Amino acid sequence: MDHSTRARHIETALRSTLHADHIEILDRSARHAGHPGTASGAGHYAVLVVSSHFEGLSRVAAQRLVYDALADLMDTEIHALQLRTLTPSAWHQLPRSDAATDISKLS
Repeated sequence: MDHSTRARHIETALRSTLHADHIEILDRSARHAGHPGTASGAGHYAVLVVSSHFEGLSRVAAQRLVYDALADLMDTEIHALQLRTLTPSAWHQLPRSDAATDISKLS
C-alpha cells in the first residue's frame, strides 16, 4: 500500500470510529528512509485528531482511543505514530495561526 493510500485509511478509520471533527496527517516516512522499521514499507505519521470522544479523558486515554481505532493498520501499515489529540473546545480555543499549523509543530 502506498503512503497516500495509508493516510486515507488512517483518516477513514479515525472519522468512522471517533467521529473526528478535524484530522491532519503528515507523512514523515521519508525522514526515516533506511530505518530498520521501514523495511516492511510501513510508514511514519504525525496525526492531529480533534474529537468530542476525548472530552473528559486524559491525554493518554485519548491516545489509546486513537491506537484502538488504528489497531488493524498498526500491525502492518504504520510503523510509528506521533499523536496530538484535542477536544473540539480545545481546538477552537487555539489562536487560528496556531490551529492552522498545529500538526507541523509535532517534531
